Amino acid sequence: MSDAVHGPDQVTGATPDNVIRNADRAARSDDGPVLAADGRPLKQSLNRALRTQKLRALALIAPLLLFIIVTFIAPIADMLFRSVENEIVSETLPRTIVALEGWDGGGAPDEEVYRALAADLVVASELKNHTRVGSRLNYETTGISSLFRQTGRDVDEIGEIHADQFIELDPAWEEPATWVALMGDEGWIERQADWKDRKDAAEAEQEAAETRVERRALDFTEPEPRFRLSETAQQALPRTARIYAQFAQVIQAEESDSPTEEEPWNIVYQALYEDLSAGQGQGYEGRLSELVSEARDAVTGFEDQDIKTYFIEEIDEDWADPKIWGTIDAFSDRYTAGYFLSAIDMQLTPQGIEPQPEGQQIYGLLFQRTMFMSLTIMFSCILLGYPVAFLLSNLPLRTSNLLMILVLLPFWTSLLVRTSAWKVLLQEQGVINDILVWIGLVGDGNRLQLINNQTGTIIAMTHILLPFMILPLYSVMKTIPPQYVRAARSLGATPWTAFWRVYFPQSVPGIGAGCILVFILSIGYYITPELVGGTTGTFISNRIAYHISSSLNWGLAAALGSILLALVLVLYYLYDRIVGIDNVSLG
Repeated sequence: MSDAVHGPDQVTGATPDNVIRNADRAARSDDGPVLAADGRPLKQSLNRALRTQKLRALALIAPLLLFIIVTFIAPIADMLFRSVENEIVSETLPRTIVALEGWDGGGAPDEEVYRALAADLVVASELKNHTRVGSRLNYETTGISSLFRQTGRDVDEIGEIHADQFIELDPAWEEPATWVALMGDEGWIERQADWKDRKDAAEAEQEAAETRVERRALDFTEPEPRFRLSETAQQALPRTARIYAQFAQVIQAEESDSPTEEEPWNIVYQALYEDLSAGQGQGYEGRLSELVSEARDAVTGFEDQDIKTYFIEEIDEDWADPKIWGTIDAFSDRYTAGYFLSAIDMQLTPQGIEPQPEGQQIYGLLFQRTMFMSLTIMFSCILLGYPVAFLLSNLPLRTSNLLMILVLLPFWTSLLVRTSAWKVLLQEQGVINDILVWIGLVGDGNRLQLINNQTGTIIAMTHILLPFMILPLYSVMKTIPPQYVRAARSLGATPWTAFWRVYFPQSVPGIGAGCILVFILSIGYYITPELVGGTTGTFISNRIAYHISSSLNWGLAAALGSILLALVLVLYYLYDRIVGIDNVSLG
């Protein structure tokens, strides 16, 4: 058996792995397993001890891991999901999407599509979802939001002509009890009746207590049983059953009423007319069978309502525009690439992926501008920060500490104040232009345009981010022994050669750290470019902030952020391949 003298332990020393290996060999030997002090096999005791150590280590890092998941990983995952999520359209217009499957994309769809849209929008307007789906589709085609808002106000009148005719045929069609018996499951009807009896008894007790001048709160809080459709209704009147079930759900959940006390929407009568006109309605017995049979015979003489004409002529003529229907069709899936396509100046249409109109192609330019200006700011910080860091690292400690306070001083001033100060300095009648005019470098009528453009953004952000370049450079330069440069010069090297061949390579890790800090910070800045950038000095981050706070197009903002994140990761990978992330040091 191996030991610490003749086995592998003589090289590595005693380690937990070696002890477990030796214990395993001892367990297979003729002498039997080696036992620990508590009488258990040594290998089992060591495994238990190692497992305890791992659990303890996991418990120590668990709070940090949870913090990273909640504040970093979860927001990124949510951003990625929002960039493709599109459930609002499919959930709000389910019938319309199915009906549009047969549409060829040319001209307005047929009557069946408009009937499906009417049913969907009645439910959506009751749930106040029609404005949400309108806002979502308005991101793709301007004007849809107002179209859906107006339609939501008028769509409840669809089916009124059929409601009047059914009620005129038999007043029972106006009674909620008729619809409950026609559509409700027998088990639900019994549970609902029992619930109603208990509620009435509690209310009667409350009224009696009030009569006796007693103050009591109504303690009956049991909710009404949720409505359930009968199988007979689903088979006999499929369209009517589906829309009535949604009516009952809205009445119970949103309005806290009971379908046993509310007359159905007009669109329910419309669906009943469509079912009976198609010969549906078989399967009922007794009084319901007679009622349905009488209505089925009568609907052949009913006056019908042209839903397509009503949408186009009574609500808004835009419902005849194929572009509106093409947008609904193109964004009917639960998940869409439309946000990402918009982020790269493309668009999703019924004909496929097409470029955005030339006047709307802005995001490619913004990404290019963001990368160019971020790299320019980074190189500006290197040019200005390297000499300062070199000076600080070679001055006496007391002097360098005093100057370091000046470097850190901007951190003690509000970012908004510093940016506003640059607006004062850089404007045409500002301090810098006044000095240039005073010394005669520029004429009073030819003042420099230093604000509301890329120049202003680069100057202001270079000043703001310069400390992030100086600090890592200084920390690395402080560790470089000055004897190396003196030795090189003593061997005949010129000052420049000694610096370039000896000193500069040792400061490269600080340059790498500073570049990463400055570049990553600058690529995500939006306050400073917003204040001093004007129309040509803004970053893609300004557009992301606009979509989050103003246009509320969170999907497009998430797509832009995802592309920006991917771009940064690609650049980080290229930097690691060219320079090597191991060469980055903060000192």
